[in-house]
Amino acid sequence: MLTTAAAAGAVTILPFAARAAGHGNDTFDTPAGPISIVPVSHASFVAQTPLGVIYVDPVGGADKYGSFPPADLILITHEHGDHYDQPTLDGIVVESTQIIANPAVFAMLPEAMRAQSTEVENGGMATFKDLCIEAIPAYNISEERLNFHPQGRDNGYVLNFEGFRMYVSGDTEDTPEMRGLTNIDLAFVCMNLPFTMDARAAASAVAEFKPTYVYPYHYRGRDNGTQDPEAFAKMVGTDTEVKMGGWYDEA
Repeated sequence: MLTTAAAAGAVTILPFAARAAGHGNDTFDTPAGPISIVPVSHASFVAQTPLGVIYVDPVGGADKYGSFPPADLILITHEHGDHYDQPTLDGIVVESTQIIANPAVFAMLPEAMRAQSTEVENGGMATFKDLCIEAIPAYNISEERLNFHPQGRDNGYVLNFEGFRMYVSGDTEDTPEMRGLTNIDLAFVCMNLPFTMDARAAASAVAEFKPTYVYPYHYRGRDNGTQDPEAFAKMVGTDTEVKMGGWYDEA
């Protein structure tokens, strides 16, 4: 077993497969090697990849991540509290962790943490080891929602592993940039009114860019009537396999 030092003493870290047990994890065989996904909650998940352990939008306190291996890479999409939480980062970032964030979050990071971080704006690219990461614009397009995620600020990401492309939407509606994605093998697509979009819009976008697999995520919130993951799955069609991640304790 791996161990890491913590303020309260040594914390035992279970191997990834053991941590994943019972958490709705899936493993995808790729030309680069296996990629395993463990949903943590809402918009947060951990990916074990051939290039290292990747935390996406980790929030909720360091205890949620205490039995995972330390993060080699942390991706942060934007500044909202269900995607960026500085106390959580303070408890999980180690000396070897790299962080990739949008410019707004990068500016909020403590100076020491910025030293191991890279900011990437919409349309830009960043690299982690041999992994090229594209920053996909994430924003609202409905007039009544423009204040939540203005165009130009927030990121989604496409992670380009060898022979396997993974898309993380962050908070967005079904923008032209999302609909125009190509060759996506695995996608994480949000739906959460009034902040992003409903299940119908999310399913319509997925049916257009046709990832091989998709997780609906970030769907528990103010309006549960139009963001049902089961309804989303029925609307997606047969070109994409829908994965249910168990993002919420009662799910």
